[in-house]
Amino acid sequence: MAHDTIYSNLTQLGADAAIPARPEDAVLERVANPQAGTRYTVRFTAPEFTSLCPMTGQPDFAHLVIDYIPGDWLVESKSLKLFLFSFRNHGAFHEDCTVTIGKRLVELLEPIWLRIGGYWYPRGGIPIDVFYQTGAAPADVWVPEQGVPTYRGRG
Repeated sequence: MAHDTIYSNLTQLGADAAIPARPEDAVLERVANPQAGTRYTVRFTAPEFTSLCPMTGQPDFAHLVIDYIPGDWLVESKSLKLFLFSFRNHGAFHEDCTVTIGKRLVELLEPIWLRIGGYWYPRGGIPIDVFYQTGAAPADVWVPEQGVPTYRGRG
């Protein structure tokens, strides 16, 4: 598959692109999967994800792990980065942020399978972990554990 046909519709890669003000404004882009027909797992890790508490405006922090088995499409990583950055000034609960990200990726990519783990740092002394996936992982594809331990304080 020629590079110009894979990358010709991208608008952000290789160009100046501002961080979107809101997740709704973010443009997620996809490219054709040059290995379509081969089942494999793609993982994105965002260990410094931030959003805002919708009630207090205080910052919330999470370690996100996104795994997917692509079908015909791959997410373009710069557009994913900008999408995730757009949550920095977005007020939403942990559950909403995590599931919204998963659903946007599913809508864009139509993957064979996707899961996202949102490992949120404590708010009010309670850590919240949020998990979303599209179904059971296919048995014939290696999908490693996400490897993020549940939150432990000191000790």
